[in-house]
Amino acid sequence: MRRVNPIRLLPLLLFALPCTALAAELRIAVAANFHGTLQNLAEVYEAHSGHTLRLSSGASGALYAQIVNGAPFDLFLSADRERPARLERDGHTVTGSRATYAIGIPVLWSARQDRVDPAGEVLQTGDFRHLAIAEPRNAPYGAAAQQVLEALGVWTQLQRERRLIRAQSIGQAYSQVASGAAPLGFVALAQLKSEGGAPAGSYWIPPATLHDPIEQQAVILRRAERDPQTLAAAHAFIDWLHGDTARRLIEAAGYRLPEGERPADAES
Repeated sequence: MRRVNPIRLLPLLLFALPCTALAAELRIAVAANFHGTLQNLAEVYEAHSGHTLRLSSGASGALYAQIVNGAPFDLFLSADRERPARLERDGHTVTGSRATYAIGIPVLWSARQDRVDPAGEVLQTGDFRHLAIAEPRNAPYGAAAQQVLEALGVWTQLQRERRLIRAQSIGQAYSQVASGAAPLGFVALAQLKSEGGAPAGSYWIPPATLHDPIEQQAVILRRAERDPQTLAAAHAFIDWLHGDTARRLIEAAGYRLPEGERPADAES
């Protein structure tokens, strides 16, 4: 039986969006972990705004490098706050546009039901051949995975035994585990929930105290200022992204919301 994405079940009539006189196309660089969620958000946003969103995904570090080197993006949805802050500091962003849109949740996951125990003790027993993580230097979820492994006292040993598979992005790490190339790995909770229903396989969510918060921030890039219509559309999308409609969808997709940012009609 085909599973239905719960995001698609939310009544579209709730999502009234401000209309603009002219439609615009926005080019958005989005962190790999948020790509699937943004695709779902884009369907809702495009249907009611008339604007078109063109998405390009990858590791946050790689996208940052592309932006610095002149890639034609109007907005950047990173998986961290460091790179948007760096772009802001170096004059690549529209003043006042940087803000947190989601808090990421890393998980240890295996496609096998019996592979990962509820306490994540498999990491310390070492009952696995390889562990996939996104490259910590480029991907915030990879950096969080490294912090968890360091806190558990197994990072150095896994490196020494060459049991770490470093993926270019969290999307690639997910593919390696899903395909069986790695028996388990660190991915984003949102990736496991992308198809709707209960996540397949087995997983463990590390305590938030074991890693720095994955504070995902969005920013409008200076390129958008070249055209007033594009700039207005970029501001409109950012405003919508921080509204109740988008926040409800983001939370349902497997993210935490920034402190004090729960949707107005969400249960307490």
